[in-house]
Amino acid sequence: MRDVQNELDYREINLDRVGVNGVVYPITVLDRTNKTQDTYGKINLYVDLPKEFRGTHMSRFIEILNKHRKNVNPSSLREILTDTKAELNAKNAHIEIEFMYFVSKKAPISKIESLMNYVCKFIASENNNFDFILEVDIPIHLVCPCSKEISKFGAHNQRGVAKISIRMKKLVWIEEIIDIGEKAASAPVFALLKREDEKYITEQAYLNPRFVEDVARNISLSLDKDERIIWYSVEIISIESIHNHNAYACLSRDKRENANKDCKHL
Repeated sequence: MRDVQNELDYREINLDRVGVNGVVYPITVLDRTNKTQDTYGKINLYVDLPKEFRGTHMSRFIEILNKHRKNVNPSSLREILTDTKAELNAKNAHIEIEFMYFVSKKAPISKIESLMNYVCKFIASENNNFDFILEVDIPIHLVCPCSKEISKFGAHNQRGVAKISIRMKKLVWIEEIIDIGEKAASAPVFALLKREDEKYITEQAYLNPRFVEDVARNISLSLDKDERIIWYSVEIISIESIHNHNAYACLSRDKRENANKDCKHL
């Protein structure tokens, strides 16, 4: 059977990344409490394509995912990318896995447990060196300090998102990143609250007003203290309740160089 992908191409153009995009696939990830957690990921898997080849072999990407789907974690990603390079005869491989991660949380007063979901992402590349980034989106509660100061009857408050991305030299659990993000805000967000819990959270948030700038700096202080983390990026978005726009703050830092960088992840 004719192998069209392997036919010579005469346009003399290298391609940086080719492969599969948006593959929805069941995966198993590490869970600090339960050891593992079954979920599903939206996966992009790419390699470079030299100018000599017309195309790549798409089926091989899916075969690789099928081989590794029961063991998707920071340590195994390097093996996945190494296999991808070998199977596709490539110099570079890159993977992005966005997945939903669930954590059981107790309400502060009633102690009722519910599952809170967090959007997480693994981003990894293998060239001559392996690079891995963990990204976690953390829903947070924000009360505006300015509104509290000038208002007689309360303050405007809203949900926001703290996006924390890290590079690490030792394992950092997703739950640890979630805890850092929630503690930096006015209050955490829960999937299930009874009335007594709502009262507690509302009052807690009112006593801890935070700008997006405050949250970004609070998170930065916590990440700076963790010696396992060698690089991080923090983005805070407040989905404003009385404005027709969002509030935003970001910073990133490479602790290996002790220098601030911009807010790009790669």
